[in-house]
Amino acid sequence: MNRIKFIPALSIAIILLFAACSKDDYKLGGENVDPFVRFNFMTKSDNIPLEYPAVNANLIPRNSFENTAVKTLKIPVALTSFSLKNAVTVNFSATTTGATDSYSLNPKTTLTFEGSKLTDTVFVSFDKRWTQNQSITLKLENASDPNIHIGNRNTEATNDTFKIDLGTISTNYTFPISKIDIKGVKGEVINFKVNFPNGFFPSEVDKLEMFQFLNGFDYELTHDDYGTNRSSINYHLKLLEDLQNDDVYYESSLTLVNTAIYPATGNKILQIVKPIKSARDVKANPASKFYDLTNQFYLTYGENWFDKSGTCAWQAFNAFTFPVVVTKDNPNAILYSDKGTTNPNDDIYHDAFKIGFNVVSGTSTTNSFNLKRWFTNESTAAANSPGFNITSAL
Repeated sequence: MNRIKFIPALSIAIILLFAACSKDDYKLGGENVDPFVRFNFMTKSDNIPLEYPAVNANLIPRNSFENTAVKTLKIPVALTSFSLKNAVTVNFSATTTGATDSYSLNPKTTLTFEGSKLTDTVFVSFDKRWTQNQSITLKLENASDPNIHIGNRNTEATNDTFKIDLGTISTNYTFPISKIDIKGVKGEVINFKVNFPNGFFPSEVDKLEMFQFLNGFDYELTHDDYGTNRSSINYHLKLLEDLQNDDVYYESSLTLVNTAIYPATGNKILQIVKPIKSARDVKANPASKFYDLTNQFYLTYGENWFDKSGTCAWQAFNAFTFPVVVTKDNPNAILYSDKGTTNPNDDIYHDAFKIGFNVVSGTSTTNSFNLKRWFTNESTAAANSPGFNITSAL
């Protein structure tokens, strides 16, 4: 008797629940949850911001962040809802304890969500060096649709405000590679970058004596306009003479200068080299014996000879090794993959005589040449210790 009464009651409850949900375009599944919008800023284990559209379900949104970089900081704002039938705008405000002309926002006051685009981003750009103890606070104010709740629907972590604490500025620079081989033909152009992991101010870099030169041949050096990129500068070195004696080793080097506001870190020297030409069989491809692209856990075993408490000893190390990708016209190039197409433009070539050290994924570091044995406070983040990942090593 009780079972007969219970089943209709349950059926009525389910019908009422779905009927209630069908009246609200924003209801999530069968849950009675109204749509809400909140700041969705997260950082990885190395305290580097996770930038949208990257996702990580294990991370928790933060309500504050200490920023020491001068590159643009991206603050994602997420709307929890089904796809929207109509565009929704959300207004936000910004206040600071310091100079208002030290930063700029894009957009300035209004975020937009439409269709399946349920995340928008506040880009915070820094226009000059800030004073210490300055902060910027962003606050979500209201939505064009009054049904959208501002902040998480709880009292513990509403995430309707986000505070940027501006800490001590750290602006370093580095070469991403340490050596470039050239053909030595007059007019040849060599492209390379100088990376600024934490960004830079163009007005400062324009006045900076960045390089010390040790020139073994004539060339001219230019760089691209900075544009909106604050993470690197593209340089172009053009040869002004022919280097065609195959029995001569040619080299010019550029060394990054340590300055008070832009210290050089990681790879500080870039060698531009035309090596002595020697007869070698590219098809032998000895570099391929030191990596395995089919195994993401492949490590190369090595040993190094060093002084250990006054005694010379061997020490073993393991590091992730990878091929060095080159262009087809590189004298050491060997075809790795044609990607199954007849189009030669998508072919991938590897250097038959070089390997590099890097991580499988992410932004951490590997132990190239057992270099980490020399340090006790090294950073696990490549942005802070870029010298450990030597992508073109030997």
